[in-house]
Amino acid sequence: MLITSGQDFFKEVVDEAIAKRNVQVGPSIKNYLVSVLVHYLDARNLFEQDVNQTTGRKEDETLAEMYLRANQSPLAEKQGLLKKLGDRTLYISGFFGDSLERKIVDIDYYAEMGGAAYAGLASCVHEDTLAQVYKTFSRQFLDFVDVLTYISQRSMVQSDQNILRLYDRYLRTGSPLAREKLAEIGVVTIPADQIKLTKQD
Repeated sequence: MLITSGQDFFKEVVDEAIAKRNVQVGPSIKNYLVSVLVHYLDARNLFEQDVNQTTGRKEDETLAEMYLRANQSPLAEKQGLLKKLGDRTLYISGFFGDSLERKIVDIDYYAEMGGAAYAGLASCVHEDTLAQVYKTFSRQFLDFVDVLTYISQRSMVQSDQNILRLYDRYLRTGSPLAREKLAEIGVVTIPADQIKLTKQD
């Protein structure tokens, strides 16, 4: 099949990733994921600073500060900020999760903020179908992180460093995708229930 646009390409890879990760979702969820990928195809959107509507100045904010500002803003601005927060945290967690795990702010924080952003968005949109999409992203945030991670790793070059990062990701999150990728390259992992026990100790 001839792919004529970024949207066509991402539709194919999203369909493949969702099938491989066995995530049961409808067309509206797939279309939303495609729209997120198309949006961040332009890297400037990922690093775009937010403009404070009161001061008119661009601001560098933490995720928590952005979430707080969204909830203190008028409805239209609130929806825009929450959508940006949810989409950005989802994309970064999926495509740059390994680098997050080497920082003070880790993927768990991104997942918490992204899930909260989508939940808040679901409660303040009027269209039922769209609200349901946001509720799904809030409830299954980590499933969709795995979908995006699968897409980002399709052409991952194997190296000792990448394998260690993948194993570290599995130990931190119990990600089934990380476990499967490790199994593909012959790395034996401890069972997920033992990881949970280790985290509690």
